[in-house]
This record gives sequence, C-alpha cells and structure tokens, in this order.
Amino acid sequence: MRIQVTRTGGLAAPLCVLLDTEGRPDAPHIHAVVREALGACGSAQVPFPRPDAFHYEIRVDERPVGHCAEPNLTGSQRELVALVLGQVGAF
Repeated sequence: MRIQVTRTGGLAAPLCVLLDTEGRPDAPHIHAVVREALGACGSAQVPFPRPDAFHYEIRVDERPVGHCAEPNLTGSQRELVALVLGQVGAF
C-alpha cells in the first residue's frame, strides 16, 4: 500500500510525504488505521477551521482522495498523519 499525505496551510511550506507499507512488519496495523482514517475523511477539500490550521490530503493507492483539517482530526487521522509525516520529522 502506498500512502501519500500532503500538508498545506498553517505557517509552514506545503509538504508531501509518501509511505510504502510493502515489507513492513507493522503493515497490517497501518492498513487498519488507513481504513478508519479514510472512512472519516471528506471527499472534498474541507474549509480551514482557522487561518493557521493545517489541511491534509490523503491518497492511498487508487482510492478516492481524503481530506481533513486541524483541529478536527479523528484519532486515526492523527495517527496516520503522524506516521507518514513523522518519517521526515515533520509531525
């Protein structure tokens, strides 16, 4: 599974990070988090609740793009964003 998270908004420059779960021992857990996170995402870009809030676009393989924004992330969305962006120390 290839997971791409793009972060925009806030005071930082846009950031796009890709995570490939192939061969990872924690892949089953990540796949479960992805299913839950995408289930709670909207299919259209959500309005920014605050001018300095981050917006996240989540792309997973061929699935529809999911959109979510701070501070309204669910626990699974926050975990997924932290996992992917944490690879580059951005979360």
